Order: sequence, then structure tokens, then C-alpha cells
Amino acid sequence: LYLEEAGLLSEMEQLGFGIVGYACTTCNGMSGALDPVIQQEIIDRDLYATAVLSGNRNFDGRIHPYAKQAFLASPPLVVAYAIAGTIRFDIEKDVLGTDKDGKPVTLKDIWPSDEEIDAIVAKAVKPEQFSQVYIPMFDLGAVEKSVSPLYDWRPQTTYIRRPPYWEGALAGERTMKGMRPLAVLGDNITTDHLSPSNAIQASSAAGEYCAKMGLPEEDFNSYATHRGDHLTAQRATFANPKLLNEMCLDENGNVKQGSLARIEPEGKESRMWEAIETYMERKQPLIIVAGADYGQGSSRDWAAKGVRLAGVEAIMAEGFERIHRTNLVGMGVLPLEFKAGETRKTYAIDGTETFDVEGDISPRAELTVIIHRTNGETVKVPMTCRLDTAAEVHVYKAGGVLQRFAQDFLEGNA
Repeated sequence: LYLEEAGLLSEMEQLGFGIVGYACTTCNGMSGALDPVIQQEIIDRDLYATAVLSGNRNFDGRIHPYAKQAFLASPPLVVAYAIAGTIRFDIEKDVLGTDKDGKPVTLKDIWPSDEEIDAIVAKAVKPEQFSQVYIPMFDLGAVEKSVSPLYDWRPQTTYIRRPPYWEGALAGERTMKGMRPLAVLGDNITTDHLSPSNAIQASSAAGEYCAKMGLPEEDFNSYATHRGDHLTAQRATFANPKLLNEMCLDENGNVKQGSLARIEPEGKESRMWEAIETYMERKQPLIIVAGADYGQGSSRDWAAKGVRLAGVEAIMAEGFERIHRTNLVGMGVLPLEFKAGETRKTYAIDGTETFDVEGDISPRAELTVIIHRTNGETVKVPMTCRLDTAAEVHVYKAGGVLQRFAQDFLEGNA
């Protein structure tokens, strides 16, 4: 509407910038598919394709699985780079193209002044545009009085399902014994590695599930839109195609890229979801071992929910992003931090081991992780409990924030 009022939409469409969606479309990688010919060219030649976007997320593979890198820019710069057709380009100095007389055009020639922008905003953005859309949304008088306030849960859906937070792994006791690694990871693992938010690919575990539920591929949508259905969202756990799980190596000893895991004790490599399903069926408690800055990036509840529902009881890392650490505690997952100067490599952790956690849990207590190797050797690792406050300990011991709320509610009404 703003673009129409400003008289810009038709010209934007001529440049290829048609409106395909609103709100989180770009940030969630839902701007649409590449031309099949272009996509096949990228695959055949293994091209290092990039994206320039005016959203707020540039995680690996988020904008499109074949865009290996993304750069954030303002909307006018996105248009300028599109005209240029390359990022190997000095946007301030190089020529974007030529005008109708053949004269070179640079960015400064087409960049609007603040006064021009202010005048267009004043003309095109009006209060009534908001009231026409939002006032009817809050008209409670339009709601039928006979409608039940309770939601009618439907089994055949991939968007909203009765949540499982009182059942399964979350209802069981955390033993902290015999935990097997689901993944051994390096530094800078983001919430997008843990639970991606981009478009669901047909070949992914979530895509196969959506197809089984009868959804056509064009309606798969994104992982983020399905987070109300745990059966879809669980299949996003570690589903990022850029994941590097150090448990999965090629014949040269290099870490393979992809949503991969290795099921132990068999040593069988599989897709991550198949490993999670196997361990869930075995009721096998799990642990994740990682490097520095685990959980960085945008906060996402499913980055903590997914691993907990898979049966992960603890995470050993060199450090945690602040909000993600809090989310882990809220899901009843124990964050453990290596002592300064120590890492997963200090103890040559390769994923064949099992892990026990011993010690009394209290704020920032020193706990001991006992590593059991396949040759019978045991190694004791001192680690810091990253439950930083008494309130976090209370939440953790209850099993998570929902369990604590339920306990406090029942005790208050007893």
C-alpha cells in the first residue's frame, strides 16, 4: 500500500521486485525459489552464490539453501546491488549502468536526499491505513457468543498440535548417567544450526513428514511457521544443511557438512532426525559437546525445545550465548562450561564415549563429568554449572519453567 501510494510499485516490479509476501518473508527465507535453470547452474558448477537482503538475518543457508553467504543492506542498496548484478563491486565508486544517453550512472546519482524521502513518507504513509487493518482485528463484538473458548485440537495438521511438554522426555527423570553425544560441535553454533527457520526442503525430514501428512510441496512453508506443531518442529533440530558435526568424517578425516549424526554404539552414520528417532525409541539420554559461543544469534525457543524433546539432558561447551543459556535452563537442560583453557579437544572427545554428571547442583557449582571411553578408560572433567542463580536452580530442578509454574500453581491452590 505504501509503495502504491508513493507511485513506486510499478517501477519496482519492472526491476523484478514484486510483492510476494509480508512481514518475516525475507528473514525466514520465504522470498521464493530460484529460477530452476539458475539453481541447476549453481549445483553443477558448485558456484559460491550470495544474497543481498534488507532483512535482519544472514545465517548460512537461511535466505536460500544455495545462497552460501548473505549480506545485510538497506532496501535502496539491495536494489542497487540487483542492478549491478554482482557483489564484486565497489558500490560507492563503480558504475551501476548507463542512462538512455549512454552516460554512466553511479549510486550517488540515484540516491534520494533526506528531504525527498521525508516528502514521500508524509504523502504515502497515513493513519487511516493502520486503522483500516487493525481496528477490525480487535472488534470483540464480532465474535459469536456461542463459540467455545477452548481450542478444538485437530490431529491432521502440521501447524498447531497439543504440545507435549508434560510427556515423554520432559516428564521422565533426568538420570545424568550414560549419556551419549548427539553431536560434537565447534565454535559459533547458532540457533539457526540448532533449529533453522528457512524454507522446508522436500528432501528434509520435515519435508518428508509434511508430504506424508498430505501437504503439497508448495505449501510446506518454513520451519518457523510450523513451530506450533512439535512433530514438524522436532524434525528441524540440527536440520541446517551447513551443520558440521565432528562425529561424521569423510575418508580423509574431514568433517562432513550437513544434517548428519552417528548412532552409537553401532557407529552408523545417518541423517540427524533418524539418529534422534533411534535414541528416542531407546530412551537413550543424550548430551551435546560444543565449543565457544554456543547458541549465538537470534533467540529461538525451538533451539532449546528441540534438543530437550530429543532427550538431551546436558550441554558441555566452552561458553554460552546469554539468552540461549536461559532458554536451555527453561527447558530443563543443564548447561556445563569447560574450565578456562580446556575444550572438547583437550579430552579427545570423538562421540564414541558415554558421559555421567556428578555433584550437587547449585549456582555456578563445580560439577564433575565422567567420560567413559570404549577401551574401559574413565576421565574426570571438572566443569562449571552454568545455573547462575538460585531461581535458575529452582527452575532446573523442577524440570523446566513450565513444570515449575505448574508446581507453584498447584502448591498455591492446595
